[in-house]
Amino acid sequence: MPCFKNAQQINEISLLDRAFHYGDGCFTTARVRHGKIELESLHRARLQLSCERLMLQADLSCIGKTLALLQQQFLELNGTLKIIISRGEGQRGYSLPDHPADVWVFFYPQAVDDFHIEKIKSGVLQQALGLSMPNLVGLKSLNRLEQVLLKHEADQHGWAEALVTDVQGTVVEGVSSNCFIRLNNTWVTPELRYNGVHGVMRAKILSRMQQQGIHCEQRFIEMEDISKFESLFFCNALSPMKAVTELNRQPLNIQPCIELFNILQLNQIH
Repeated sequence: MPCFKNAQQINEISLLDRAFHYGDGCFTTARVRHGKIELESLHRARLQLSCERLMLQADLSCIGKTLALLQQQFLELNGTLKIIISRGEGQRGYSLPDHPADVWVFFYPQAVDDFHIEKIKSGVLQQALGLSMPNLVGLKSLNRLEQVLLKHEADQHGWAEALVTDVQGTVVEGVSSNCFIRLNNTWVTPELRYNGVHGVMRAKILSRMQQQGIHCEQRFIEMEDISKFESLFFCNALSPMKAVTELNRQPLNIQPCIELFNILQLNQIH
């Protein structure tokens, strides 16, 4: 697993890095195929927005420079990139240090194929998300303790992904995915006004639905609606569709998911 800091390969991380002390930064996880970052413009836009909101002075050109260095090491550059923006080293205390942030890139090489539909069994988790500070809503900050605890609960049930609600009793997303729901013969995706991550695959799917004239509502979905779900799928940058065959042991219809996958050509993501 090669690791780069500001486009220089390294093997160690400073003990004073604020990413370690406070989770002070943001990140994105992207799929790389044939040397190109899939959904690159969406990843970059979200990183840029995150840096603005978190007041991180990051040189995002380091990402492209790192990719060029990786291409010198690998004959076929396929796998996963984890891009972390850390505020860098600092002294004890919350006050911001006055220097540029560091751009970290971790590369996990692996074979990648065309996207396909994954079929999974899932359920609704008991633990609920809290409400976020407005400036943090939608961002992938380095503070992921909620997801760590939620993932543990999902693993206890043997679910690859699970549906997550919040303390207000509304459906938000999956543990590490966004979700789309078929309800009353209409596609719906939760309104992410108070929490949740504004995922790049979610944005791509919404864009393609609009291009194809497929109506999709973005609105709050209450817990009492869960029993009325007709279809459900999860999506993130590494998988455009995990279609749920059973939710809390109740069967769901995956045919609308399959039809949507084909219409939107989700096997082809750029």
